Amino acid sequence: MRKILLFLLFILSGCVGTKVVPPESFLYQEIRTDSYTLASWQKITDSKSPIRIYIEGDGYAFNNYGYPTNNPTPRGTFLRNIAFNDPNPNVVYLGRPCQYVSDTECSQTDWTVGRFSQKIIDSTSQAIKQISKKQPIILIGYSGGGLLSGLVIEQNPNLPVKKWITLAGVLNHAKWTDDLEVSPLTDSVDLITLPNIKQIHFIGDKDDTVSYKMTTSIVPATNLIVIPNATHNQGYENYISLIYDK
Repeated sequence: MRKILLFLLFILSGCVGTKVVPPESFLYQEIRTDSYTLASWQKITDSKSPIRIYIEGDGYAFNNYGYPTNNPTPRGTFLRNIAFNDPNPNVVYLGRPCQYVSDTECSQTDWTVGRFSQKIIDSTSQAIKQISKKQPIILIGYSGGGLLSGLVIEQNPNLPVKKWITLAGVLNHAKWTDDLEVSPLTDSVDLITLPNIKQIHFIGDKDDTVSYKMTTSIVPATNLIVIPNATHNQGYENYISLIYDK
């Protein structure tokens, strides 16, 4: 029997506080796009090095009872911790539309069935372009941020993306929802093939949210790093240096 979409988002909801306390080297900046205001924390100190942009996952989309929340701001700190400890000179942690900010343009559709809508893709693309200012970038997407970053690359061939990295990334939402036996994301755009760009995808072999089996059916072995005993947001500690590597 097919499960409901609410259960899917409950899996991704996270579990701890929302307060963001970045290192002093990171400055908070809100980025206004045509549709949304996106929150970002930025450390950019070298005009010649690539800017590493970390794109957050789907966040706190559902509460503990399986109902859509009114605020998808992540409660988990998995990606924030990785981004804020990145030793490279140019690092940006970028929230998804409707996370961390109060925005009258937002509705529950934006973090449920429409989390990968064209409007979301366009807004994220505009934010990344404002950050880059034509400086080379490396996009690093976690969970649903993996798919969103891939869609940005696919739809913006002139964007100066040097490398694409995903961590427990959803790379095709139709296959993902089918794999979990949940309702499809009816208002979302999908990534049919992987962009033709230098890329590496990290996946935990104990990840129950984005399965190893599904990921290996999409990603060639040469572009895949399987982390033993890692789950969706734990067990990456010994592989951090590979994520930080240019």
